[in-house]
Amino acid sequence: MRRAPTILHLDMDAFFAAAEQAAKPSLRGKPVVVGGIGPRGVVSTASYEARVFGVRSAMPTAQARRLCPNAAYLSPRFSVYRRVSDSVMQLLHALSPLVEPLSLDEAFVDLEAGGVAADTASARAVGEQLRRDIRAVTGLTGSVGLAGAKMLAKIASEAAKPDGLRIIEPGTERELLGPMTVRTLPGVGPATAEVLRRAGITTVAETAEAGEAELVRLLGRAHGAGLYAMALGRDDRPVVAERDAKSVSVEDTFEVDLTDRTRVRNELVRLAERCVQRLRAAGRSGRTVVIKVRNYDFSTLTRSETLRGPTDDPAVVREAAVRLLDLVDTTGGVRLLGVGVSGLADFTQEDLFAQLATEQEAAEAAQVAAAEGEERGGAEPAEELPRRWHPGLDVIHDEYGAGWVQGSGVGRVTVRFEQPWSPPGRVRTFAVDDPALRPGEPLPLVGGPPTPDPVRGEAEAEAGPVTGGQGGSSGRPGDPISGCGRPEPGGPGADDAEPGRAEADSRRSSRPEAGHQEPGRDFRGPDRSESDRAGASPQGARIRETGRYGPSTAAAVGKSCQGS
Repeated sequence: MRRAPTILHLDMDAFFAAAEQAAKPSLRGKPVVVGGIGPRGVVSTASYEARVFGVRSAMPTAQARRLCPNAAYLSPRFSVYRRVSDSVMQLLHALSPLVEPLSLDEAFVDLEAGGVAADTASARAVGEQLRRDIRAVTGLTGSVGLAGAKMLAKIASEAAKPDGLRIIEPGTERELLGPMTVRTLPGVGPATAEVLRRAGITTVAETAEAGEAELVRLLGRAHGAGLYAMALGRDDRPVVAERDAKSVSVEDTFEVDLTDRTRVRNELVRLAERCVQRLRAAGRSGRTVVIKVRNYDFSTLTRSETLRGPTDDPAVVREAAVRLLDLVDTTGGVRLLGVGVSGLADFTQEDLFAQLATEQEAAEAAQVAAAEGEERGGAEPAEELPRRWHPGLDVIHDEYGAGWVQGSGVGRVTVRFEQPWSPPGRVRTFAVDDPALRPGEPLPLVGGPPTPDPVRGEAEAEAGPVTGGQGGSSGRPGDPISGCGRPEPGGPGADDAEPGRAEADSRRSSRPEAGHQEPGRDFRGPDRSESDRAGASPQGARIRETGRYGPSTAAAVGKSCQGS
């Protein structure tokens, strides 16, 4: 324990949802939920406006929709979140060489290692300046906790949310922690809390009063002794700049249970390749391959195989995963698959037998393809896969510029054209295969519009952005609605998308197929457009004024959810 609050804990406020609100002006101040969209999806982050109605992280998306059906339900955009996280981490590294990231939006900082004076006033000044810098660089807010120990700094940042700063002065730990629930302490999950509850222990003060011997009897020596120290406010864990990963893994949950053995195998192969991509990106190799299979009845099995040496060869990992799958019965249906690599190392050891098998497999596949081509009388062009438009996806239209997908269904996709620096934009609907509409790159959250796209030519670039009118051919007249009924089709949260979860890219089952519609929801055409002016197109395209329409029903959220 330190005598000054020089350990800082930063936690960004509703990070994923806040980033989406910053990128989409029409969602600011409205309930936003980021995570899996479909019936098996799970909430990753909920904005504070959605939390008012009981929506929480790790909650099934289906339950969240019942609590607040008019919220905007969006698939994650991890490339955006990583870019913002990198900017925040740079600010933290400017304060101290000892920065311990816990996730994209959370980290500990040792201020003493950065030369900050060991007193409360200096620590507070650094914390306040950090909050101002984060807002200026990212446009988002973060909460800061300062204390003499990591556990207390994290508790302080949680108490400071949202957008606040809290200091726990050394010597006041027992008084502060006493009335808090035992779940406040790190390492106390539902199972441990239940054991303590049966013994009559529900608060931190009661945990300290129970004594170390009683906690060791209830929880075991290691866990009991550690919990007793934390109940007294003791936490001597240092801030560690480099946390060595123990494993790398990926997994997918499927909207419909997989019963076809070939489909299960193909999905496992795809996951193995994604796992190796992450392994190589980290510059590591691994020796133990692990697969995870969750069946239709939620029973979960894991199987592992240890190789002769560490490897980052996708063929080796793929073949090991397939061998392990042969040991699992999947006839009842597979709900989730995962592939992981552990026993990490910084070097690789080639497996010549796996390489030989891979070369033989590739040669056989080439022979089969050649034989099929001869039977058809020549090669046929590969069939183009249908486009997938999941809610929140960044898109570009040749005429209207940058926007984002609100939803898709029955062969149509609804797009709101706006940028982070523009007013709430217009809503238009297109065919899912419209050649003028294509996926786009995420726009910066702060800093103004980017330079014009050189592909569109110098004439349009020199024309400059022009603000359009208040109507459009894609909107239809209508009056604002109130209440908390089902969202109007085409608006945020009304679209059907399958579970969304991505790390390097969205999981396969999370991207809605073209023309797919969620059961129980209809699609009656384009959304009602807003009366606000359309945002300026970065390509300088003019938007023709065609009339005035009422507010978008998709934006009629907020207080309208109170009836839910």
